[in-house]
Amino acid sequence: MQQILSFLIRNKNTLLFLFLFAISLAFTVESHSYHKSKWISSTNFLSGNVFGFGSSIDSYFNLRDVNTTLVKENQQLRLQLERFKSIPIDTSFIDTATYNSPYKFYNATVIANSFSKKDNYILINKGQKDSIKPDMGVITPNGLLGIIENTSSNYSRIISILNSNLEINVGLKKSDHFGTLSWNGESPYKAQLIDVGRLAPVKVGDTIITSGNSSIFPKGIPVGKISDFSLDQSKSYYKINVELFNDMTGIGPVYVIENLMKPELDSLKNSTILNE
Repeated sequence: MQQILSFLIRNKNTLLFLFLFAISLAFTVESHSYHKSKWISSTNFLSGNVFGFGSSIDSYFNLRDVNTTLVKENQQLRLQLERFKSIPIDTSFIDTATYNSPYKFYNATVIANSFSKKDNYILINKGQKDSIKPDMGVITPNGLLGIIENTSSNYSRIISILNSNLEINVGLKKSDHFGTLSWNGESPYKAQLIDVGRLAPVKVGDTIITSGNSSIFPKGIPVGKISDFSLDQSKSYYKINVELFNDMTGIGPVYVIENLMKPELDSLKNSTILNE
């Protein structure tokens, strides 16, 4: 103990300088958006490298589970293809250019995932050099996962759907009624759907999908199924618990979605807001 006190007394000036320097650095980063963005990118890079090494080891031992997931996805895609081929379509009057999808998909792998906090994030091994940008949607073969929040050169951080600050527009698969998906911070297996009007045909077991009302996700991406619901005190809207299709405690391969029309859509939305 005497040695520790002697060390502190002997180096008090240096320690005081380092303490004050750390405080000034924190204030600088917090008060300047440029410095803050650089700091986040740097932390993404450092944490990405650390988690990337651990993820490589985990991936080796989880290859069987990954292969099972990919086989299941290929099976679903083949089934959808066969159903599409069985439908007679007269294409003689169709302009095929009209049916080019405005969405591009980038594959990536999760290298870090939190699910036990109030605000959870996911780290993937793709970043700016792979054309990944903020505000891109992220899904898995099973369904909705989150939205890209920040990127570095090689890594990206996703705001998980298990995050109290994230709200996503979703709806009932069997009707055109839609609402907002959020998370109350409790179970990692369930999210909450709010703002669905009382006239909506809500039933336990009904499937919830993305509504297509945003410029981030296309319509029809599976989210989960209704586990239970109730009317709120005003009797105007439902409070719905949604059992998620994704197991948010164990995520493998993911797909990042880029909407090529998003800049144009956002420009129109912003101009409309400014003119109101």
